[in-house]
Amino acid sequence: MLTKRIIPCLDVKEGRTVKGVNFENIRDAGDPVELGSFYAQQGADELVFLDITATNEKRKTLRELVSRVARHINIPFTVGGGISSVEDVVALLQNGADKISVNTSAFKSPQLINELAKEFGSQCVVLAIDTRQEADGNWYVYLNGGRVKTEADCFRWAKEGVDRGAGEILLTSMNHDGTKKGFAVDITLQLASLSVPVIASGGGGTMEHFTDVFRQGKADAALAASIFHYKEIGIPALKQYLQQQGIVVRWESNENFIC
Repeated sequence: MLTKRIIPCLDVKEGRTVKGVNFENIRDAGDPVELGSFYAQQGADELVFLDITATNEKRKTLRELVSRVARHINIPFTVGGGISSVEDVVALLQNGADKISVNTSAFKSPQLINELAKEFGSQCVVLAIDTRQEADGNWYVYLNGGRVKTEADCFRWAKEGVDRGAGEILLTSMNHDGTKKGFAVDITLQLASLSVPVIASGGGGTMEHFTDVFRQGKADAALAASIFHYKEIGIPALKQYLQQQGIVVRWESNENFIC
């Protein structure tokens, strides 16, 4: 049985880790290099770095900062934000990324997914989807860091992305983001029917929420930010709890890792 993964997320703006609620009311959460190093020592399975304003500001990802974070961790490292070409991915991989995450650029030019999968392999390509459930009950895709609504259905876009070569989906519910009221189990379960791993993001606030998204949502991984940044839940304690609930995790920490 595959182990379930716990993934802290560094949402980065102007060189600092930040966090908000429902993609708004952003506040500072610390230095990304220090946080990344801490999470690697705590036993995080992977680390995600999202340059959350790169696309909206029409610029490339903060490569130098990516390189600094990468030098201080020993776990798989996914980087997203402002990626729109093979050349962008080459630069990030050269600066320490293991996988890349594409969102707005892939939606606007879906062929980009095919190109990246062909060049680097599907295991390198994570399709990030920001989605919101509207009053009609449907989940719609949002772009540009949640600023632009589309009429695209979340599941259909996820399926197209997988068909084009995406090897993993990072699913963020804007309704749940930062609320700490639980993950979007229903839409996570729907996407889990696809042939690639799904990372659930948005809403993790208690240890029970992680149990729910793994058991009921069939997620392969759960991503969270503020509860880890502000030390409301520790990764070792969370993994021990999950193991006690019968959920298979790799829960030993990397305390002997020296940066």
